[in-house]
Amino acid sequence: MADPGDRHPEAPAPGGRLGALDGFYALLRTPALWLFLVALAAAWYAGRHVQPTWAVEQRALETALDEEGRPYTKQNDERLYVEDVVPLAESPIRPAEIERINREGGVPELREQIAVTEVTVNEETETVFYSLSIARHWRFWSLLPALVAIGLCWITREPVSALFGGIVVGAFLLGRYDITEEVFIPMLTTPETVGILLIYMWLLGGLLGLWSKTGAAVAFAQMMSRHFVRGPRTAKLTAWILGIIFFQGSTVSAILAGTTVKPLADEHNISSEELSYIVDSTASPVAGFLALNAWPAYIQAFLFIPGVAFLATEADRVRFFFQSLPLSFYCIFAVAGTFLFAVDKLPFIGRKFRDAIKRSRTTGQLTAPGSNPLSSRELQTSNVPPGYTPHVMDFFLPLLTVFVIALGSFYHTGSPQVRWAFGAGVLLAMTLAVVRGMTIHDAVAGFAEGMKGIILGLMILLLALVIGTVSQETGAGIYLVEMLGEWLPYFLLPVLLLILTIVIAFSTGTSWGTYAVTLPLSMPLAWAVAQEQELSNPVLFLMVCFAAVLNGSIYGDQCSPISDTTVLSSMSTGADLMDHVKTQIVPATVAAGLAAVCWTVVALIAG
Repeated sequence: MADPGDRHPEAPAPGGRLGALDGFYALLRTPALWLFLVALAAAWYAGRHVQPTWAVEQRALETALDEEGRPYTKQNDERLYVEDVVPLAESPIRPAEIERINREGGVPELREQIAVTEVTVNEETETVFYSLSIARHWRFWSLLPALVAIGLCWITREPVSALFGGIVVGAFLLGRYDITEEVFIPMLTTPETVGILLIYMWLLGGLLGLWSKTGAAVAFAQMMSRHFVRGPRTAKLTAWILGIIFFQGSTVSAILAGTTVKPLADEHNISSEELSYIVDSTASPVAGFLALNAWPAYIQAFLFIPGVAFLATEADRVRFFFQSLPLSFYCIFAVAGTFLFAVDKLPFIGRKFRDAIKRSRTTGQLTAPGSNPLSSRELQTSNVPPGYTPHVMDFFLPLLTVFVIALGSFYHTGSPQVRWAFGAGVLLAMTLAVVRGMTIHDAVAGFAEGMKGIILGLMILLLALVIGTVSQETGAGIYLVEMLGEWLPYFLLPVLLLILTIVIAFSTGTSWGTYAVTLPLSMPLAWAVAQEQELSNPVLFLMVCFAAVLNGSIYGDQCSPISDTTVLSSMSTGADLMDHVKTQIVPATVAAGLAAVCWTVVALIAG
């Protein structure tokens, strides 16, 4: 009999040389690795050998004259004087000149300029100033960063490495091989990024940690169960109502609605997929429909069409924005669909959603086996120290503070001061805990545990913002507009604009960035089509096209795995990012399909 200590010469001990080689060979057989390597090589080739295509981004400036007759525009309530102006017909970066440069394979000498021209509105000549800027794209190569990130997300179900892979591919396309110094540091050290770190890690994470430490979330769930919620249906309906109430903005809604209703949903075995869908689908869609926020002021700047009288002033364009809102069919169907879903009456939800509902109701498992929720288990349970009695006021008072300050500052300044709101909420939550008998050591420990519990979601959020910026710099949105903008059948134009904006927003993870790319091109295109084909109601047709752009951007942003609202919805509800994406995409797509039918019908009526 052989000695048990003997080993076959071809079977080394685990962890030996052949074991390491087996792991290496297994890695080489991974589809995700080959996708990344092939895309990386393609990006390097395109960045070094493909001539970029230059494009002009033209935006009309809202100007006024000061006491001395000098034109200026306003930014953050400060006057910016319009200087070094050239006639539009003589600008070296006007569209005709850039087309010549593209034909000859040259490079524009200027990247930004202010130009002026005369336009006729209501038989009166007006002076219009334009901000001209040069952008570039590498045609279909420009889509590589977003496609790689999305493809890796679907293959690996691991968003951190997927987003990082997309960023690296984009950096190679842009010729920035020092990823740390040329990509991450410039993009992650901006005031906007620091603000994100402050609110989502320190404030949101800290508040969730304090609620877990004081048992406030559980106390709230128990109180609601006794007085209002009787089961999963009423719990989901509560989530829907909160999503409607917190309408100031998509990110604000996702945070407030998700963190408020999660303990209640957990109490009644509502899966994280269900809750994240309700939160996400009542975030941007409600903010786009009940647009009592910063959206009209931002979007109106892209609606100017030279020679179109009813869009001549900022007030005219804001009025046009609100007049078009009844045509926001996707937002309407999305919000109505989540209501039907909350009351278990939505017919088209998909197999994955049905499986998630069955799993949570029968087994109590809120997330699928093997999933990776974006908030840690510590934030989903209570860790109340001995001697401390949870009270529902520990939940309500900080939450009420957050809501009152966010809503009050919105009505007072026109923008919700989310950092003030959450900062005050955290301070009040910690003060209440200490006053009611918790030691300062335990309160600070709860705050720290909250930050630790949200770190994964924060990493994904920051990487999503970086890849969105990289995709914009590679010109992905500009290329898609140029590629699809040549299709001009008037009754199909709203649906084509819908598809275009969905692709751009899904690929870049931003609706506002999609507006900036598509509206300055699609609105003049829609008006030209209406005039050339002599439509009976060109204003209605323009409103339909605008609504398609507005809603398509919202749908693409909502369903994109690299969108901040998608990440925040998953983070605040404790859902796996890709589980959330795969389940919500079915009912969201049904809503988008119904909206496309409605826009086509209205376009035919306008014709």
